[in-house]
Amino acid sequence: MATIAGRGRPLAERARSLLRRTSNVGLFVYALALGAGLGLASADYATRGGYPFGGVVAGSWTAWPRAGAVGADPYTRAVNARRGEIPLGVGEGLLLTASQDADGRAIDAGCTYAVAGTTPPARAWTLTVAGRGPRPADAPLLREGFTSTEILREADGHFVIALAPEVQPGNWLPMPRASGPVRLALRLYDTPVAASAGTLDRSALPEIRRTGCRP
Repeated sequence: MATIAGRGRPLAERARSLLRRTSNVGLFVYALALGAGLGLASADYATRGGYPFGGVVAGSWTAWPRAGAVGADPYTRAVNARRGEIPLGVGEGLLLTASQDADGRAIDAGCTYAVAGTTPPARAWTLTVAGRGPRPADAPLLREGFTSTEILREADGHFVIALAPEVQPGNWLPMPRASGPVRLALRLYDTPVAASAGTLDRSALPEIRRTGCRP
């Protein structure tokens, strides 16, 4: 009996050792999976919207002078890759985006806005609704933006763009969806302000004013 008991102890010790090793491997796999999941989730969150770093705020607009730079940070490059866009280089122009109106409220697709004023000096510019997403096959073709050559201007050179869900007279820019947040993108091509975005004056940019919302 003593011999059997003596043989049983090494077997029990080996079983406990195997159990400990199995537990350690399980904890390692769990930690690895948790880290990978958190990393992917944080990367998705950081690149889902606009650029997370490097913005210069001027009123409702935020300029991104380094979006197309060779030395752009990894998050900026990831956002560009996710969007499938080729950003403007430092010497090509300047990108500005806006997701809030002049009162600091988020631009909502269910409301109407007047985007009015002028732009900084540039050879050309475009103003578009960013992030429209794929257009349904049965959806009508609607304008997605304006260029500096086709915009209707007032006598003093100022312009007013009606960003609205329903048809408006003049420069009408349709909302991309029935509801939800909206982001505008203003691209200035061959502009001197690209080299001095930090001193950009908010009065030189179009003002975004909410004029009404659907009941």
